[in-house]
Amino acid sequence: MPGSTVKTGRPAPLPATYVTASGLPRYHPVSQALHWVTAALALAVLPLAWVAVSLPPAPAKGTLFVLHKSVGLTILAIVVLRIVWRMVRPAPPDPQTPRLLTLIGRVNHGLLYAIFLIMPVSGYLLSALSGRDTPYFWLFTIPGLTKDEGPQKIAESIHLVGQWFVYALVLLHIAGTVWHLVIRRDGLLERMLPVQDGRGSRAD
Repeated sequence: MPGSTVKTGRPAPLPATYVTASGLPRYHPVSQALHWVTAALALAVLPLAWVAVSLPPAPAKGTLFVLHKSVGLTILAIVVLRIVWRMVRPAPPDPQTPRLLTLIGRVNHGLLYAIFLIMPVSGYLLSALSGRDTPYFWLFTIPGLTKDEGPQKIAESIHLVGQWFVYALVLLHIAGTVWHLVIRRDGLLERMLPVQDGRGSRAD
């Protein structure tokens, strides 16, 4: 009909940068996906190790260790990808929070990146320096290294001590998230969640 407006085609996709309901800039969807995949893998890798260590020598023990090592190497790859992505796509500006809290958050994030690099590398060296290959989800095998007890013991110590840093840093990260969610109620968590209400307004 004359004068009528006909809408055709699919709706325009949400822009890469958008804001939360409270006006805070969100993380890019790729950053969000990498964050939650890392969190899920971190929550999986620890119980796999606990159960594997507690089992007597049996095929199930070996299976759990293969899963533990494979998940750990996946975390290593994703963290490297996150670092590269952060260089390409910097994080959105920090919200207006007390300077000390902002500093604690940045230090915690930096240390989490570091420990999630150190733990898989030390775990691989712990196994490889005993002369063992490392199967990756039974898809392919990462070759071991020449057996060397001295460096292997160092890798073992780093891996054993590093787990306590993982516990502490993850708990601090979760505690900070809960504090923002329950106490401050400032909508900070929403920055790391996909848009829920169909809004696509671009952040300035």
